[in-house]
Amino acid sequence: MATNSTSKLKAKDPKDVSPGKSKIMIFSRSGVGKTWFALDFPKPYYIDTEGGAKLGHYQKKLAADGGAYFGPEDGALNFEEVLGQVQALATEKHEYKTLIFDSITKLFQTAIADEANRLGDKDAFGASKKPAISFMRRLVNWVQRIDMNVIFIAHEVAEWGMVNGQREQIGVVADIWDKLQYELDLNLQAVRRGGSRMAVVKKSRLLGFPETETFPLEYEEFATRYGKDFIEGTVSQITLAGADQVAEIKRLLDLLKLPQNEIDKALNKAKAEDWSELTDEQADAYIAYLKKKIEK
Repeated sequence: MATNSTSKLKAKDPKDVSPGKSKIMIFSRSGVGKTWFALDFPKPYYIDTEGGAKLGHYQKKLAADGGAYFGPEDGALNFEEVLGQVQALATEKHEYKTLIFDSITKLFQTAIADEANRLGDKDAFGASKKPAISFMRRLVNWVQRIDMNVIFIAHEVAEWGMVNGQREQIGVVADIWDKLQYELDLNLQAVRRGGSRMAVVKKSRLLGFPETETFPLEYEEFATRYGKDFIEGTVSQITLAGADQVAEIKRLLDLLKLPQNEIDKALNKAKAEDWSELTDEQADAYIAYLKKKIEK
């Protein structure tokens, strides 16, 4: 496509992009089979916030699949500890291919309850939710960067709406931060129909999973629809910016005196909370950008 060399338009020609690893949420009431389905994914790193997978058959399945267990006694109910695990999985060499949060509801609600206890009488207008939502945003940023399949398992909660002027239950939704479903490619509801476990596609960006469609809640069915080569492919790690790169960014920013909103915009674009979370390539590119600004 020919473009004017002086144009400020930055969009590129459309091209095929591989879906990469799967990033999904699955929710339901208890006992439908969400956990067993998730554990069928290759080499799971299982973050168990509820302690339910301490039972022998879950541990045996994890071991057979080459998985690992991170439970409440390890810090699974502490958002900072969980974020640390995700960051380590994103940056360290390992054999795991699937990251499971079971349940993300328990982690999110625990963070809200802890903040409510801390605030006491000062908890008003949803103040106790703010730290939990902030943690979720940080977690989503890392989930989007990590080269692993990621499965968020959530409880379900009633969805309310107005019907003929009356407030009534109109369905069920995942009991979690409401923006999470929009950050992921696929949102599934697990249901029992007769003696079968099924998945209902509630929200999807993927051609293999049309919205409202129902399919068996089985790994082989999911993998066939998604692309087994992507799900079971090798995992690559992120190389983070080094201390010298971070120091150079801070030095250049100090010289330029950029407004905070421009700095925040650069961090948001990189899906990072601070400069140490940039990849080495992102850091080099930003250093080059800052140096050009100084030369002008």
